[in-house]
Amino acid sequence: MESKVNYALVGAFVLVLSAILICVVLWLAVGIRIKKHEQLYGAVIQESVAGLDVDAPVKYLGVDVGKVKKIFIDPHSPQQVQLVFAIEHGTLIKQDTVAVLKSQGLTGIAYVELSGGTANSPVLTVHANQPYPMIVIKPSLSARLENVLSNVLANLDQTSATVNAMFDQDNRMEVKRILNSTSVILATIAAQKEQIHRFIVDAAATANGTAKAIPKLSQAIDQVGRGAGAFEKMSVQLSKTSTNADQALSKVDQAANNITQQTLPKFDLLLSDLADLSKSLKRLSDQTEGNPNSLILGTDPVPFGPGESSKP
Repeated sequence: MESKVNYALVGAFVLVLSAILICVVLWLAVGIRIKKHEQLYGAVIQESVAGLDVDAPVKYLGVDVGKVKKIFIDPHSPQQVQLVFAIEHGTLIKQDTVAVLKSQGLTGIAYVELSGGTANSPVLTVHANQPYPMIVIKPSLSARLENVLSNVLANLDQTSATVNAMFDQDNRMEVKRILNSTSVILATIAAQKEQIHRFIVDAAATANGTAKAIPKLSQAIDQVGRGAGAFEKMSVQLSKTSTNADQALSKVDQAANNITQQTLPKFDLLLSDLADLSKSLKRLSDQTEGNPNSLILGTDPVPFGPGESSKP
């Protein structure tokens, strides 16, 4: 007995399976996911955004926190590109948070990397006349390398121009003349090498003799030092002697002053007394010589002159 196939059921199964496959393909291709609450942020970049597409990931320290929502040229400044990020709600974007454009390996696919955001920094908010909170963007590595290479090439061009200016025809002739003069000098030195050798030998001998004389010189200096010490001691002794002599002279001067002020007046009186005594002795001698008895009997009275009387 043959079983009957229900073609309607088979057709319905095929249709349902096809619909499921189509949904899976669409989910894989478009990235259908459960919708999350997102916050929009803007940024302005002044370099090429080649490799960056809409829905490119936005990462915070390597963790996916959103996607690039829009990419368009700034209508007011064609040198700038406006970016809009859709970042998951709850991601703390601070005022010091910065964004930079990076590439994934060698594929060239670009994404946006966020970094920074210290704990004390306030949360980034919308400013006046801005549709979104604006995140600051730093130059990417490729932009910095391009800038550095441009500066290096400019410096190389300048250096090359300077070198070319230095080695023009006149300078090359001058360098050639200097080289020729140097060659002549070196040849002259080579011709005088024997004299130079003797000079070096004599200088070495002189240095050796000087080295031998240094100990004797040191001894002589020591002797001079000892003599200076003895001279210093003698100078101290002379200073003491001079001090004593000054003191003795002071005493002599004081004694002379005493003699002048006290002894000389007394001596003058003594001489005066001696003079009077000498006169008295002379009178006595004259009297004794004329009348020796006068020493015992005394002197005779002087006779009265004419008209004089003994009575008063």
